[in-house]
Amino acid sequence: MNTSTYKVLFLEDEPTIREVLTEYMSITGYQVTEAESGDQAISLLEQNSYDIAVLDIMVPGVDGFEVLTYMKEHCSDTAVIMLTALEDEKTQVKAFNLYADDYIIKPVSPIILLKRMETILRRTHKKQTEEETQAGLYLREEAYCAFYQGEKLPLTLSEYLLLQTLFKEPNRVFTREQLILSIFNEDYIGNDRIIDAHVKNLRKKIPVSCIKTVIGVGYQFDKEALSAK
Repeated sequence: MNTSTYKVLFLEDEPTIREVLTEYMSITGYQVTEAESGDQAISLLEQNSYDIAVLDIMVPGVDGFEVLTYMKEHCSDTAVIMLTALEDEKTQVKAFNLYADDYIIKPVSPIILLKRMETILRRTHKKQTEEETQAGLYLREEAYCAFYQGEKLPLTLSEYLLLQTLFKEPNRVFTREQLILSIFNEDYIGNDRIIDAHVKNLRKKIPVSCIKTVIGVGYQFDKEALSAK
């Protein structure tokens, strides 16, 4: 399995454990982002996407369970391993009730942790591939590319970022101002109708009509249009 494409969020407040396990993950090829507190982990999750998170429970700020709860609500596609010294049954059941994929008790062999990560990622990657095949339209975030039925779409970076924003939250209606921020951050100076131009181009390049205009507000991704195709 090619681990170099997988991004890992590692929440651990104990410096030695964090340093050793991060080194093992990095040597194996994972792209690891470290967090020392629950609040820092949530902040990172708000700004980035990860393939898997390894979470300690007893950390400063909000605990690992609150991070797990946040992930369940906002980034449910990210796999989660709870890595903790808490070994009582009640705590383990709570973790699995919050949809943790695995629960590992410290101390742990770095090799065993890596094998558990590999197993989970192989399973979730297979599931993701099956869902992508069914959906027709899917994104490869690490490559900033969009595909429809296996064919790469000829999108500019701005068009891809616009599609990505809409695609990841299909139930949300975005204003033009919100879409400008998602593409250009705060660097853009000009008319917000630039979004209309990008949407027009996207509609020409995507074989299915999946970007819906919400009159008086902005745009929304129409997930049902994919299944109707």
